[in-house]
Amino acid sequence: MSTGAVARESYYERTGAGRFKPTAHAGGAWSPGEQHFSPVAGLVAHEIERYLAGRPGGAGGLVVGRIGYDILGRIALDECEVTVETVRPGRTIELLEATVVIGDRAVVRARAWLMASLDTSSVADSPREPMPAPDGLPRWEMGGQWDGGYIASIEVRRTPPVRRGRTAAWLSTPLGLVAGEESGALASYITLVDTANGIAVQQDPAEWMFPNVDLTIHLHRQPEGPWTGLDTTVTFGPTGQGLTSTVLHDIHGPVGQAEQILTVRPQPRA
Repeated sequence: MSTGAVARESYYERTGAGRFKPTAHAGGAWSPGEQHFSPVAGLVAHEIERYLAGRPGGAGGLVVGRIGYDILGRIALDECEVTVETVRPGRTIELLEATVVIGDRAVVRARAWLMASLDTSSVADSPREPMPAPDGLPRWEMGGQWDGGYIASIEVRRTPPVRRGRTAAWLSTPLGLVAGEESGALASYITLVDTANGIAVQQDPAEWMFPNVDLTIHLHRQPEGPWTGLDTTVTFGPTGQGLTSTVLHDIHGPVGQAEQILTVRPQPRA
């Protein structure tokens, strides 16, 4: 496969142990020189999955119950390094930490709680209703409102918004996460979650900036592909903060919830 073909088919290319070069498909929506956080989040989950798979005994029957990302600064569209370590080992509960470094600066830190997988199907229940199936929803050309290689790479099927800051959408992508590597269902799912902040727009992004500084995902069930469902509500407060809250779905129903805190400010004038 040629280098050009690889770049068209993945968000990242591996350049070494824990090192990755983003392709143009990872380009951000706020700035062409930045990575969109969605594939970054997926890359971290991918490396967590590989870290667990490489241990004696693998994950040991544990699954991710929560993964929380803190965005520490600008994530340049440059080569990055991802490291994973165990913070709190355990047989039924374990805490991992991952760090993304660009140059000599940490740009993302993430912590993932792993929890024992048990059979609780007899009491499984959720008051959340499933989203309408993606096949029955119209395709939304998200690139009409947002720029960047990542936005151009995804397919979005969205319910017609009834008001600003409220909608539901299904997302999928034909691209792989890392060229030549298979990603697990969780990493592939998470790769699309951060897009929530752009599907239920409160204000015109040409007039207002509202980037998120974190992403926290809680799961009550492990998601399955190929669609990531986002039932999203965006709230802007009166003092420069906002919140994007999303009920997460796969095609079988709800799987959890995601939260993103936003810094809301007017776009600088030229």
